[in-house]
Amino acid sequence: MTVYFEDLDEGDVMEFGTYEVTAAEIVEFAERYDPQWFHTDPERARQQSHFGALAASGWHTCAMAMRLVVDGHYRDAAGLGAAGIEHLRWPNPTVPGDELSVRVAVLETRRSESDPSRGLVTLDQTVSNQDDEVKAEMRPTVLYQCRSAPEDA
Repeated sequence: MTVYFEDLDEGDVMEFGTYEVTAAEIVEFAERYDPQWFHTDPERARQQSHFGALAASGWHTCAMAMRLVVDGHYRDAAGLGAAGIEHLRWPNPTVPGDELSVRVAVLETRRSESDPSRGLVTLDQTVSNQDDEVKAEMRPTVLYQCRSAPEDA
């Protein structure tokens, strides 16, 4: 069933998971996109970083979370992409062995004034591991296709 703008209400909560994080994937992503030593050198990261272990790039954590949300929601939604993210933080490092899950709460829904065939949905998205340790928090605004025109709503 396709999820349209009208199907999302403020206060709705969706949960998606799990994604197992591996050292090999952390290094592979980092070597390509964020080649800082604490993402690419497990031994040095363990011995010298404030993380105390190999740590995934925050962007990698976001990418893994995106995969979970796409598989669990956007694949069957009339989503049209994100308009932006107004808040993003990584309070704890993502490390090998973490099993990530994502919790998404709908904060606000509003029909677009410039194009009423679309709606904007602001979300509170939290990425956590198996111990409920928060790895990422973000507040994206996503554009959705509306099921009906405003005069039909």
